[in-house]
Amino acid sequence: MNKISKYFSFLTALVAVGMLFSCSTEKDPIPALIPMPQQIEWSTSSFNMADSSACFVQRIVADIPEVPLNKKEAYRLNVSADSVILEATSETGIYRGLQTVKQLLVEKNGKRYLKGCTIVDWPAFRIRGFMQDVGRNFQPMDMLKEQIDVLAAYKYNVFHFHVTENPGWRLESKIYPQLNAAESMTREKGKFYTQEDFKALVAYCRERKITLIPEFDIPGHSAAFRKAMGIETMSDPRVQPVLIDLVDELCSLAPANVMPYIHLGTDEVWHDYEKPSPTLLPALLERVTQYHGRELIVWRPGQHIEGDSVSITQLWSSNGHPKPGHRYIDCRLNYVNHLDPLSGITQLYFDRINGAAHGDSLRIGGIFCCWNDNNVNEAYDILVQNPVYPGIVTYVETSWTGQKTDVGENYLAKLPEKGSELFNEFSAFEDRMIEHRDKYFQGKPFPYVKQSNIEWKVLGPIANGGDVDVAFPIEDKLLGTYRIDTANYTWQGPLYGGTIQLTHYFGYPSHFPKETGTYYAYTQIWSPQDQSVGAWISFHDWSRSGGRRGGPFPENGEWHNTHPKAWLNGELIAAPQWNNPSLASNTEEIPFTDENYFFRKPASILLEKGWNEVLLKIPVKNDTWKRMFTFVPVQDENGTMKEVEGLKFSAELK
Repeated sequence: MNKISKYFSFLTALVAVGMLFSCSTEKDPIPALIPMPQQIEWSTSSFNMADSSACFVQRIVADIPEVPLNKKEAYRLNVSADSVILEATSETGIYRGLQTVKQLLVEKNGKRYLKGCTIVDWPAFRIRGFMQDVGRNFQPMDMLKEQIDVLAAYKYNVFHFHVTENPGWRLESKIYPQLNAAESMTREKGKFYTQEDFKALVAYCRERKITLIPEFDIPGHSAAFRKAMGIETMSDPRVQPVLIDLVDELCSLAPANVMPYIHLGTDEVWHDYEKPSPTLLPALLERVTQYHGRELIVWRPGQHIEGDSVSITQLWSSNGHPKPGHRYIDCRLNYVNHLDPLSGITQLYFDRINGAAHGDSLRIGGIFCCWNDNNVNEAYDILVQNPVYPGIVTYVETSWTGQKTDVGENYLAKLPEKGSELFNEFSAFEDRMIEHRDKYFQGKPFPYVKQSNIEWKVLGPIANGGDVDVAFPIEDKLLGTYRIDTANYTWQGPLYGGTIQLTHYFGYPSHFPKETGTYYAYTQIWSPQDQSVGAWISFHDWSRSGGRRGGPFPENGEWHNTHPKAWLNGELIAAPQWNNPSLASNTEEIPFTDENYFFRKPASILLEKGWNEVLLKIPVKNDTWKRMFTFVPVQDENGTMKEVEGLKFSAELK
């Protein structure tokens, strides 16, 4: 047994005890691999796992010549009928390869096999990360470890730990214990991570070949800090020595080779009391880089640091452009708290990290961010009320494999044309992700169902002077063309997806210009039988960020404050009875409970055998922020929403 055989234990745990070794040459199903390896060839043979310990070889090699970049995490794998050979240039590469081995498992006749293949694989980007904001909403250790386990399984190598925010300073300080006092916090008062918790989390990550990046977000986002320290403004001369002490204390918790990055925020300094003294950030830069020998990461847009030529900039908005000569991490398009689970997956898949197919000396990678700004009833709601796990699975396809095609922003809010190579690639990825949902995420929230087969035709916008209650002839009879007032209106499409972005809220190219008026959407659903099923139905979805963006929450009996409607076979589908109807916009402290379609009970609809007609009315006002709609039949299988079997979709008018 070589020095890295300890990694074999997780694999052997998957093998049924007492099974006899044999080889299989029958045609086995092709496993769904995520991320897809850079190079892979399938063979007809398979390796039986009954007695694999004698035939499974893991070894460190000096080089893998076929690998062009990021060789530390690269691996070479050959699975044949009589052996499994995994080679890498480091233990990290071995660990990454083992994650692929786990996904190669297939079952046949009660036995487990590894599908035969030859793989050479490496990551497109050096940093592939996920961020959780625990400053706003504290998350218990077991919840963090659950997410880190998922990251490890999908070859992520960074966990970005955002531990300070306006509601609370969540990392224990023994120098300034008042930072962790309940009275300094506005949410989950007194909840924080002890230094032992932090060390344990760093170790937990390291065991899984993940680097933890801690973030103290200063000088903005510092309400808890200022309250605890009795300081009114971040320009106060007392701030600098305190923050230097805190950086020293943080760096004492893990050596530089284990925790090589320190993140100090610097973003969103909106108020005078948040503006730092001219010496603060240069002093912290020097402390982190020269005194402690760490890399400094800061947000961009963010505060300018005089004399800074070494920081890594993390781009957080469309206004965040790389700083000349500085390495940078991209997270501009991937805030999960804004994402609809269906259209958001399209966005993550077609997002080209750093605008390139792979990294280089400046483009070092991307981080997928969860900013659940709003208060929550319980911590796990963060995973339930945001598409975290579907997002993690999708983002690794982009950050490990790389988005080879430069599509710009063309498909961040819509699917490519059906039948195109890009559409087919996405559809194939979607099938792989659904297989992963069913195989690896049982008991975990995974709000995604197949949507590339759902097609729509959309008509509008019909100008109506902002009167959302006007009824148009479309509601009486479906025709190909309508003349309303002095204008002709024709159905456009087909458009594809369970969620359709009429006009994207961040301005990505979508289906329609940003105009007010009323839209109608139409599809048909073929059902093999009469059946009652669930349906995800939504209009102008709500972000879990900054309150309920897009206006006040609707009254009971309404889907949205714009008064949309949904008909199935000519019958209105009733809107939910909301837990918190009529709430004002920007209400952050009243937690979400049923506002978004994917974490409330699906609507109940009755599909008739044969074709069923769906018609949606979607009024859009001037202040409607998210101009979109969702309609997807779903079935609940032990708490996981899945596709309703046997359905077909067509947008052809009868």
